[in-house]
Amino acid sequence: MAFHQDVARYTCYRTPEALTIDGKLDEAAWQAAPVSNAFVDIVTGEPAWFDTRVRLLWDDTYLYVGYSAEETDVWGTLTERDSKIYEENDLELFIAGKDTYYEFEISARNVIYEVFWIWKDVHQPGGRFWGRPEFDPEAQRTLVLDGVGGHVHPRGERWGFLDWDCPGLRHAIHVDGTLNKRDDVDRGWSAEIAVPWQSLRDIADGRSLPPRAGDEWRIDCSRFQAVGRHGEMLNPGAGWCWNRHGHYDSHIPEVFPIITFSDEHVDTRTQS
Repeated sequence: MAFHQDVARYTCYRTPEALTIDGKLDEAAWQAAPVSNAFVDIVTGEPAWFDTRVRLLWDDTYLYVGYSAEETDVWGTLTERDSKIYEENDLELFIAGKDTYYEFEISARNVIYEVFWIWKDVHQPGGRFWGRPEFDPEAQRTLVLDGVGGHVHPRGERWGFLDWDCPGLRHAIHVDGTLNKRDDVDRGWSAEIAVPWQSLRDIADGRSLPPRAGDEWRIDCSRFQAVGRHGEMLNPGAGWCWNRHGHYDSHIPEVFPIITFSDEHVDTRTQS
C-alpha cells in the first residue's frame, strides 16, 4: 500500500497497565498519550465546527483507541447492533491491511456497526480467504462497494461482510451532558475501544501480533455528523477525519494515517 505524503503520522506508545474500558479517558495513560490534531473536513481539510481528537495506546493484548468529541446536543435514536448509525452521529475506526480492512463505528448510545472488507481482486478461487464460510459472499450478508460519494477507487470493488464481528472487542462511551435531551446544552462525548490484536490476523499480512517496535499500520479515525452548525439536519452529513481524504469517502486506505508502534511506555510521571 503506497504511502501518501499528506497523511498524518502518530506514535502509539504502550500503556503500562491494562485500561478500564468505561469511555471516560481519565486514566493517567490516556492523559499522557499524544493527542491527534483536531479532525478536519474529509474533502477540503478545513477545520470542523466541533473539536474531535483521538489518542491511541497498546499492550500485548489490545489496541486501544480513545476519542473525545465536542458536541452541544448529544443524541442518537438507533439501538440495534449494526444499525446504520452513520446516518446519525458517529465515531469511526478503520484498520487496513494490504487486501483487507476493518470498519468500526460507534454512536453516543454505545451502539456499534462493523464490516470486514476484502478487495475483490484477491477474493477469488485459490485466494487465502476463498472457501472460508465467514467470507462466502453467497452465504453471508454483504455489501459491494467501489467508492463513496461519487468517488470510485482505482482498485475497484470490494466485498463487505456485514455479519463479521470482531472477536473479543470491547467498547464504551461516556456522555458529558444529557443524552437525547434536546433543550439543554451538552459538552460532548467520548468513546473508548479495545481491539484484540489476535482479531486482526487477517489484516496483519504476516506482521507480528502484537506489533514489534517500529511496525507501521494504516489506521484512520473519523467522525460523521448529521447535525449542522445551527441544529439543522444535514444530508449528507459532515465528514471529519484525522487528515483530508480529498473525497467524501472514508474507504481510501492509502490516505489513512500512518501509526508507528513504540515499545516505550507512555510517560505518566507528570500525571496526577
